[in-house]
Amino acid sequence: MSELHLHHLENSRSFRILWLLEELGVEYQLTRYERTNSYLAPKSLERVHPSGKSPVLEVAGLNPKDLAEKTSLIESGHIIDYLMAKYDTEYKLHPKVDAESQAWRDYDFWMHYAEASAMPALVMRLVFSKVVERSPTLIKPIAKGIRKQVEALMINKNIRTALDLIEEKLSKDKWFAGSEFSAADVQMGFFIEAANAGPGLDEVRYNSTLNWLKRCQGRQAYKAAVEKGGKLEF
Repeated sequence: MSELHLHHLENSRSFRILWLLEELGVEYQLTRYERTNSYLAPKSLERVHPSGKSPVLEVAGLNPKDLAEKTSLIESGHIIDYLMAKYDTEYKLHPKVDAESQAWRDYDFWMHYAEASAMPALVMRLVFSKVVERSPTLIKPIAKGIRKQVEALMINKNIRTALDLIEEKLSKDKWFAGSEFSAADVQMGFFIEAANAGPGLDEVRYNSTLNWLKRCQGRQAYKAAVEKGGKLEF
């Protein structure tokens, strides 16, 4: 049995870890979870980790007192860092730590930017859309009005700012860490997929970003992740 066990929730950040495991070509066990009617994670995930969220990567052998015991790792960035340190010893998917290296600085920046600056506005937009969707008929017009105001005042501007920064980067470099695909592309992929949902991104304004997305979706590891974990749908 593999020492790795990924608990994957559909349409969630855990797609990153599934995709990265395929890129690494390591053996792992996969358990899939469906969202509830309220678009939340099922209670069964709480039995894996108290946070009740995904991704959760169970790893055997981290406890020196009991090598068979599995340690639960959470948070996409933390799990990615662990996988890079453990399995990418030839630095095929991440650059060596080097403060003088542009590739490493770019890699490290986008690894953090994905969750710290890019994702919050998208999460807020999703929350408001679900509030409107589940509001009673009489309340729905009011909920729509509130969502429209919040999106106009806060959400849309922050999303555009992130996308413009991304477009500027990808208009100069093929991948987020420069000329080579890396785990930073995996980390940023979820945000760009979500931002491109619905009507999709402006094909002129975000041409380089959309071309990057096509390159990602054309990778065999990405296709394998979709086959095993389901396509991202927002």
